Amino acid sequence: MMKRTLNEGVQAGRNKGPVMSDQELNNLFNQPAAQNRNTGRPVADRAMTYDDVMMKTGVLFAILLAAAVVGWFVPPLAFPAMLIALVLGLVNAFKKEPSKALIIGYAAFEGVFLGGISALFESQFSGIVVQAVLATLCVFGVMLALFKFKGVRYGSKMKKFMFIAVGGYAIFSLINFGIAMFTGTGGARAVEINIMGISMPLGVIIGIVATVLAAMTLIMDFQMIEQGVKQQIPEKYSWMCAFSLMVTLVWLYIEILRLLSYFRN
Repeated sequence: MMKRTLNEGVQAGRNKGPVMSDQELNNLFNQPAAQNRNTGRPVADRAMTYDDVMMKTGVLFAILLAAAVVGWFVPPLAFPAMLIALVLGLVNAFKKEPSKALIIGYAAFEGVFLGGISALFESQFSGIVVQAVLATLCVFGVMLALFKFKGVRYGSKMKKFMFIAVGGYAIFSLINFGIAMFTGTGGARAVEINIMGISMPLGVIIGIVATVLAAMTLIMDFQMIEQGVKQQIPEKYSWMCAFSLMVTLVWLYIEILRLLSYFRN
């Protein structure tokens, strides 16, 4: 069938004009792969889609949850897993090209850390993990709805503010963690403050601010994914989008978990 079709095509070509020689046909088939007119990339290197990001995000969370089971039953693994996840997270954040292996590695070690710390919180406050998970999903749903239906977007000034705020909070968290480790206290979060006659841990205020920052960062993640799809960036960058979304959701979950523990106390 294919042979007959080719013969018919050749015959039609003879009727319409000159026919390519065998050498010309051979040269035609040996040419490089066709390229996208808009991007100049080979067609094989297809553009990123929303499905790509969703699929890879699902894969990363499946790995994270599987690793969390290990951390849940072996909580002592949480601290070393956290250190490894921190290093992998920084490497991934500053790499120009996404690395699938490093991103998957981050999801695995972060999962062990989350499982371990969740088990510790659950041992002190029964049912708090389920509450934190549900609250995280609710915040995610609200921010996604605001982005999709209300058209919430960040301009350049807002993005700059968010980068400064998140970076400042990250530095504060690392310093506070070091203080808490070396002094055996809760760091700045354990400090009691008095507001209008009401005494409360400073951690409550910090936790609320951090939760709001994490929720607002979700908008940045959604916007990054949207722009990536519109600009037809290579499909490999869907791993970086999925990584960014996972990091934000993990941060949001931890802050909500910690905030709920203050109210339980």
